Order: sequence, then structure tokens, then C-alpha cells
Amino acid sequence: MGRTAIIAGTGALPRVLAASLVDPVYVTLTDVEVPDHVQALPGRIEKLGKLFKDLKSLDVDAVTFAGAMARPKINPVLLDRHALKLAMSLGKGDDALLREVIALFEAQGFTVRGARDICPQLCLEQGTVWGRKPTAEDEKDAERARGVLAALSPLDVGQGAVCAGGQVLGIETLQGTNAMLGFVGQTPQSLRRAPGVFVKAPKTGQDLRIDMPTIGLETIDAAQRAGVGGIEIPAGQVIVLDRDAVKTRIEGAGMFLRAV
Repeated sequence: MGRTAIIAGTGALPRVLAASLVDPVYVTLTDVEVPDHVQALPGRIEKLGKLFKDLKSLDVDAVTFAGAMARPKINPVLLDRHALKLAMSLGKGDDALLREVIALFEAQGFTVRGARDICPQLCLEQGTVWGRKPTAEDEKDAERARGVLAALSPLDVGQGAVCAGGQVLGIETLQGTNAMLGFVGQTPQSLRRAPGVFVKAPKTGQDLRIDMPTIGLETIDAAQRAGVGGIEIPAGQVIVLDRDAVKTRIEGAGMFLRAV
């Protein structure tokens, strides 16, 4: 069996996966810090052909994508034929672009591994509840938020929504989770009927091998600042980083986190 390469973005997840893999290769397409004692492989998005050859020369037969990655700024003069195909997808939604990325690597014979396949413990089991018990009003708000995300999934908008007292307070878009929660926190109390529930979930039909929804301490802090009463995620479909610390933070904040 060959080695696994981590196509590394920012955040803690690439390091977590590196610690769980035997002799991984850390591919850096942008300026990210490489963990100690892990082999680094710098690459350019415009030169995917060279990256494929370099990976194969290092006995890599599988790749995993981890961490936050912004849409790259591409120098069209440097594009090879593989990168050109990818560049033609940049005007599409995130899901379409990521499917193209997966297809390019699979066409070269690489297995694409999801983070939960490498570290199953990153996801919560169904029925997990940390913190306080959700109220009947929380249940209704969570159901409403789930419905909003399900309705928006075909439009490839985002992976999160906040509902409070039956009202939609925020929908995650390109700016990300923290920006949405910051916006929710600005809602005047006169318009807010309840603390509300933040639901984070993948889009319907999303390939969970790449861009799997993730929450961590930063998410919990942002939700608390926004005055949100609880967080709901689907079991096995959202990564929870620093789970012990997250559990402690949830309990201390008087919130709840549950996996359904």
C-alpha cells in the first residue's frame, strides 16, 4: 500500500490527519505551515501535471483534502492541460468545482480519501447531546433551519443556517460560518423571539470526501457571541475538531450540541 498525500489548506484539520497517517506527504499549494517530521511537497495549481508526477514518484496512491482553501488566483500563462480543465470550472458553484478536482485526481489513478475515513472519531455518533437538553422551541427552530438548507442545496449556497422563534436569522454564504454568526449577533432583540439554533450540515448529495463541514472551538465561540442557544449537526457528516474542548465549552456556555 502506498502513501497518502494531504492537500493542505489552513486550519487544524491537515495537522490532525497528518498525525493519524503513516508517512504522509504534505502538499502545499499556498503558504501553510508544515508539521515537523512530515515530508512537504510544494506545488502550483497551474502545474497539476507536475504535481501528479511528483506524487507518484513519492509512492503516493491516495490523496485527502483538508483545511480551508480559497479559490486560487491562477496565472493563465502557466496552465498545463490538467489545470486548464480545472480553470474552466472556476465559474461554477463549489460542488461542481470540487467534483472536477476529484475527477482529475481519480483519472490519474489516485484514491480520494475523506477525513472521516482516516479519522472516524472526528465525527459524532447519532444521539450525541452535549450541554443542556434542547427545548421544544429548539426542536422547531432546528427543523426550520434543516428545511432552509435542504431547499437551498440545489443552489449550492452554503452549509449553515440559524433560525430563532421560527424566523431565519442567517444563512451561510461565501463569507463563511463566522461571518454569518457575526451577522446573526447583530439582530436587534426586538426582532428576536428566541436564542435560536444553528444547524451545520452538508448540502444534499455533497461528496463528503472533500469540503466536509467542520466546526471547532472558534465556531462555538462565534455562536455564543451571536447569542445562539444550540448547535445541531447530522451524525457522521460534520467534523468536530478538539471535541473534548468543544464539549467543555458548550457546557460552560449553557448551550447544546447534538448529532441527529
